[in-house]
Amino acid sequence: MLKEKLKGKHIILASGSPRRQDFFKNLGLDFEIRLKPIKEEYPLRLRHFEISDYLAQLKSLPFLDELKPNDILVTSDTIVWHNDKALGKPKNNDEAFQMISSLSGATHEVISSVCIRNMTFQKTINAVTKVTFRALTPEEIWYYINTYAPLDKAGAYGIQEWIGQIGVTKIEGSYFNVMGLPTHAVYNTLIAFAENNY
Repeated sequence: MLKEKLKGKHIILASGSPRRQDFFKNLGLDFEIRLKPIKEEYPLRLRHFEISDYLAQLKSLPFLDELKPNDILVTSDTIVWHNDKALGKPKNNDEAFQMISSLSGATHEVISSVCIRNMTFQKTINAVTKVTFRALTPEEIWYYINTYAPLDKAGAYGIQEWIGQIGVTKIEGSYFNVMGLPTHAVYNTLIAFAENNY
């Protein structure tokens, strides 16, 4: 359905995340993966979804000069928000342990923002999901880190992996958003792009 509505459009997904790529495949879309390196830094004054919105938009900037009239560019960013601060990707295993330990026995928010744009129009959307972990033992946390190497994930964990299966006790909001893409919101926004001929 969405593929038909976007006929004649060229979707560019600027993400190296296998999970985000799978989501686009599952939406039935033909798309190109195009990557550009960018320093993921943001002004310290930003809070909550302002951070992920800013980074999603920042990731789109290197592509602007090369967009063609039929292109739709999709960039995204995910953060974990806990104790009034953002948790990005851990730099090493020790930092991953600290992050997961702080999430243990508590509720945090996962925020994913998506910037969808073409040559003349831009829309940024976001979604927030609350995730609750039971109290995890140090042995469980280290087992997860050593087995799954989650250094490429915000908050140092992937909910679809072992730690999510044994540790998550409650989710409020989109599960797929926690995996890195609010697919329902992306679907609706892409339909709006097609129907309004942005």
